[in-house]
Amino acid sequence: MKESLDALAAREPVFAEALARAGYPEPRLREPGYETLLRTIVGQQVSVAAAASMWNKLAALLEDPSDPQRLLAASDEELRSAGLSRQKSGYARSLAQLVVSGELDLSHLPEDDEEAIAALTRIKGIGRWSAEIYLLFAEGRPDIWPAGDLAVMREVGVLLGLPERPDEKRTRELAEAWRPHRGAAAIFAWHHYKMVAI
Repeated sequence: MKESLDALAAREPVFAEALARAGYPEPRLREPGYETLLRTIVGQQVSVAAAASMWNKLAALLEDPSDPQRLLAASDEELRSAGLSRQKSGYARSLAQLVVSGELDLSHLPEDDEEAIAALTRIKGIGRWSAEIYLLFAEGRPDIWPAGDLAVMREVGVLLGLPERPDEKRTRELAEAWRPHRGAAAIFAWHHYKMVAI
């Protein structure tokens, strides 16, 4: 990531200035695979504390949360007792079913980023943003650009000195010049957002 950020700084003076101000972000890697995507579903639209509590209950219920068969064997009532809403249970079952059936092979996602996003968004409850976050942090793909992320849109506007926050479409357009380092640009945008907000 440091090499990608250095390449961006050489290309865009605003990155060089922001790097001098905020420093390099720490690597944020997650394990690739089913369990990470299940955690993503559990954590959607709830606080970090609520997500951790739900995950701990679910892990205790399933005993081995990395085994999708265990989730499929659990009843709706059991999943509800772990804190999963009916909707989240449906999303979790969609993920588990796709993995168990072999329709989704998380160890061999397509190399093309857009094809990989399309494969992941077949899971109910996993939209483009969640798929991009997974590919960025679990697979370490270097050119993933979650342009729909509010903090990314905000920081692109701040870094480039724009009068207002760009929308998702404009954020995608602005980052075209940053290929193939857009993943590092996104991670830096989050880092800069936190550092400047302190």
